[in-house]
Amino acid sequence: MIEPVCVEPRSGYRIWVRYSDGRDGEIDLSGFVGRGAFKAWSKPGCFETVRIAPHRAIAWDEDVELCADALYLELTGKSIEEVMPGAKFLAQDA
Repeated sequence: MIEPVCVEPRSGYRIWVRYSDGRDGEIDLSGFVGRGAFKAWSKPGCFETVRIAPHRAIAWDEDVELCADALYLELTGKSIEEVMPGAKFLAQDA
């Protein structure tokens, strides 16, 4: 399973993430700013507290988390079927 191994905040509501397969890069999260739970990023210093949560999510404080798998797809441009071949069948069975 591909997991995030390092995350760092960058300016402009971007994060840099490295995954266990060696892929890394910046992801622009500025489109989330001010929406719902992401209003928390408006607090000074909040965005800079980004970390990898014990359950692998990319997290800030206790209220804001993003799915590490979804961010991996965004970073690589791959589809869910390419990264997790069985996922398509699981979704159909749900």
